[in-house]
Amino acid sequence: MQHDEVIWQVIRHNHCSFMAKITTGNFCKNPYNATGICNRSSCPLANSRYATIRDHEGVFYLYMKTIERAHMPNKLWERVKLPRNYEKALETIDKHLEYWPKLLVHKIKQRLTKMTQYRIRMRKLELKVREKIMTVPRKVKKRESRREEKAEKAAILDKSIEKELLERLKKGVYGDIYNYPVQAYNNVLEMEGLQPSGEEEKEEEPEIEYVEGYDELEEEWDMEDFGRFVADDDYDMDEDEDDEMDTSDQPVKKSRKGGDDSDLASKKAKRKGKVLIEVENDDDMGDRQKTHILA
Repeated sequence: MQHDEVIWQVIRHNHCSFMAKITTGNFCKNPYNATGICNRSSCPLANSRYATIRDHEGVFYLYMKTIERAHMPNKLWERVKLPRNYEKALETIDKHLEYWPKLLVHKIKQRLTKMTQYRIRMRKLELKVREKIMTVPRKVKKRESRREEKAEKAAILDKSIEKELLERLKKGVYGDIYNYPVQAYNNVLEMEGLQPSGEEEKEEEPEIEYVEGYDELEEEWDMEDFGRFVADDDYDMDEDEDDEMDTSDQPVKKSRKGGDDSDLASKKAKRKGKVLIEVENDDDMGDRQKTHILA
């Protein structure tokens, strides 16, 4: 059987794991304590009939304990969800704690007021943008500073070695060496504002292309040659007609042996057997000249 006075005497004068003693007074760390003060009326262990309010992820719940459930620890506390509205939450507390001690009901209402106020402040702080302060261990700071110093020393050493090697290469200490690292070679060229020799050779060698040329000129020359050829034919035909007219005007002498007839036939054959010869002379400038020779 549970006896509240015996439990309080043991807790108060002997030992309690939830009690915190400081210079200003004694406080209770039990999460079910309604006031947070270690005294007889506020102790949740020494009161068989007790009630409080707890917060679970922004939602308030009313917890109630009665002596009828003292023999069932897994069902010791009865939980009721409180609405977000402050006035409705007060009505719910009055409804469930109607026949409870007035002092305990007043303490629970005070607790509800305080919790509602700090929930409003939490929401306002979440809306504000603030700097997040994070602690860094001293060992990590020291380790990082040592690493930075070592990295700086290594970088200075690498730069000094690189300068010394460049000076030796310029003086010709190593002679003709061609197995330079490509990345280091390009870095040196960029620093000096030069370009690799391979790129210069590529720029010096122009690309060779073959393009058709003189097509339009050849067409014009062919048309001119055709015109000249037609003019020469007309000129030859005019000469033949003039010769025939001359022969018709001269008197024809009859020979007994018929030699004149043979001479006229041979002349006509010679006139009909004309040959047109074309000679092309190619000069250095690419000009073409055509001469027509009549035979």
